[in-house]
Amino acid sequence: MPTAALVSLATSVPPHVLLQKDVLAAAWDGFGSRFPEFERFSSIFSNTGIIKRHAVKPFDWYLEPRSWPERTEAFLEGAEALFVEVAEKALAKAELKGADIDTVVTVCSTGIATPSLEARVAGRLGFRSDVVRVPVFGLGCAGGASGLSIASRLAQARPGTNVLLVTIELCSLAVRHDELTKANIVAISLFGDGAAAVILRAGDGGATRIENAGEHLWPDTLGVMGWSVDPQGFGVIFRRTIPDFVTAHLSPAVAQILAGMKLSMTDIDRFICHPGGAKVIVALEAALALDQGTLDCEREVIANYGNMSSPTILFVLEKARARGLPARSLLTALGPGFTASCVALRHAA
Repeated sequence: MPTAALVSLATSVPPHVLLQKDVLAAAWDGFGSRFPEFERFSSIFSNTGIIKRHAVKPFDWYLEPRSWPERTEAFLEGAEALFVEVAEKALAKAELKGADIDTVVTVCSTGIATPSLEARVAGRLGFRSDVVRVPVFGLGCAGGASGLSIASRLAQARPGTNVLLVTIELCSLAVRHDELTKANIVAISLFGDGAAAVILRAGDGGATRIENAGEHLWPDTLGVMGWSVDPQGFGVIFRRTIPDFVTAHLSPAVAQILAGMKLSMTDIDRFICHPGGAKVIVALEAALALDQGTLDCEREVIANYGNMSSPTILFVLEKARARGLPARSLLTALGPGFTASCVALRHAA
């Protein structure tokens, strides 16, 4: 069967910019007097490698506690607008219209929408009435890589059809004023909003092709990362130190995934990784036996956008493609489960 090729790739962020220094100041105002351990945890903000992030709401919106209905209203409004914007960018780059799309894969874990987002924006984007819809929830930060895998397999199954992948996260809407925990402080220091869109097609040209994909689910790791749900909305779960987990466990998992593709670490010319934060990037370089500083695009993305969860790795891929991909690259992302998701790319110069 013909492999799926990237026809286009686009990224978008919402208009409101959050400077890390301003977020830290607001966090001091909101948590400093209520959370005795905040002073000890406040150094996290300077250790993330983040300079600025983007948010779907103005800065002042986040300074007040918000109810679950308020968060959901903000999610639907912001996510629909960002979906249309990033999809239109990808369509324009591919010289296609909404009516040319045969399948839409929507990846999102930061809000609940039923009907799902692609149905809500179908009229604005001109999708046909027979478009196939595949909404995917719960993959978290692994969703960009896993979504690309899912979309490529759907394209491969129907050669010649156009598959649109949109991965969109509004992480900022999960900010919590009531959670006096280290996990909540980490989330406030890290997460931003963004979206990415990819159009894939199998059976004709395309310099960058999806060669293979694989995942590894570690047993007994449900508490590593995820959401709790209560009347306020989502609450972040971080129960293990992700950099330590990466250092200890990632390399054998990636080697196992590659073995399933009949590849090894030495066959990979470039790793393209989801940058969870500055310390995670250092851990990734160590685990993958890379020289420190190798993951340059990852550091640039985290500095300027923060951790946007699932779209982040596609922002990194966009930068890496602009600079020129080698013959074979491997996308890697980690997410709730706890799961490693990998996608192998072949690129013809």
